Amino acid sequence: MPANIEKLVQVLKERYQDKTSAFMDVSTRKDPFITLISCLLSLRTRDEVTARASERLFALAKTPEEMLNLKKEEIAAAIYPVGFYKRKAEQISDICRVLVEKYDSHVPDNLEELLKLRGVGRKTANIVITMGYNKPGIAVDTHVHRISNRLGLVSTKSPNQTEFALRKTLPKQYWIVFNDLLVMHGKTICTPISPKCSICPITEYCKRAGVTRYR
Repeated sequence: MPANIEKLVQVLKERYQDKTSAFMDVSTRKDPFITLISCLLSLRTRDEVTARASERLFALAKTPEEMLNLKKEEIAAAIYPVGFYKRKAEQISDICRVLVEKYDSHVPDNLEELLKLRGVGRKTANIVITMGYNKPGIAVDTHVHRISNRLGLVSTKSPNQTEFALRKTLPKQYWIVFNDLLVMHGKTICTPISPKCSICPITEYCKRAGVTRYR
């Protein structure tokens, strides 16, 4: 891990200090249940669509018990047109039942238990840990995976590999903020194809690993 990681994070914080993931309003980030469900809805769905679907769903139910009072068809109607909305409606209902029956209606605050919930992968589990509980975790999506490799922080082939590599090398004090910063950077500047290196605020810290074309 390069010695300038502190400066790199500082620059990104200044650049994106007023921005967060569009699907997750700052006011709801401390609610683990809303964080979990919002994250599940966001999978393979645009942020704007997720935000509107989340608003409609949480207007009907904001707790596992309230959600179980809804029929799966009602959940599906509320979250449409998120990707795989019918499957996600069943998943949400199943998760809420497990939360009520096994966890006293509380969302687990550790990865091991979260990963036991239907359809919850490592990225979602880490987002619940970091956003919902403000505990150290590293949520890795395509943006975090891509940019971490371009910067030269890791040399990995999958998001899961990137998470474990960053856990070994990235100072723990940066774990929680890392996802938000790199997601915003990936959407605006460090795009998958032809990143905007000419206006990148952290270009001096970047190895541009794997970058063959840039603007």
